[in-house]
Amino acid sequence: MSDARWVDVEDDISSSVQHFSRSVEIFERNGFMGDDLSAYMARMALMQAIQSGYTSLEAGLERILEILGEEKPTGGANYHSDLLRRVSREIEGNRPAIPSGPLAEAVDEARRFRHVARRAYDSFRIDGAASAVRSAAIIRDELPEAIGRFKMIMDGNANPAE
Repeated sequence: MSDARWVDVEDDISSSVQHFSRSVEIFERNGFMGDDLSAYMARMALMQAIQSGYTSLEAGLERILEILGEEKPTGGANYHSDLLRRVSREIEGNRPAIPSGPLAEAVDEARRFRHVARRAYDSFRIDGAASAVRSAAIIRDELPEAIGRFKMIMDGNANPAE
């Protein structure tokens, strides 16, 4: 599994963690209410940070599937949810889930928020973003270790039960 393409995966994961970290910081600064430019910029920055975090994470997951020789889901309206469902599932005898448990749930919440940021940004509500920001914090805190553990298992350097 010591494949040079892991450098690209690590870059994507690092980018994802940075964007999710910044989204938490933006949320904590507040300033979202109102029609002035400052409130607009705060709302747009939060949506973009979470969207960018998820996009980088998804790119890393796609690269992992490529390294493993697994096909990505077919395109279409359900591609993003299908990809997440696929990588969050253990394939017995082949590989463990990549994100699992609470981390997989947090990634799914970020995926759903990404849809809001891409399609329904004019109806964005800050109170509805709180769940996505909590998920961003979970991803920030747990993703690097989960990816590292997955790589070690696939390299044969760790016990899957750890």
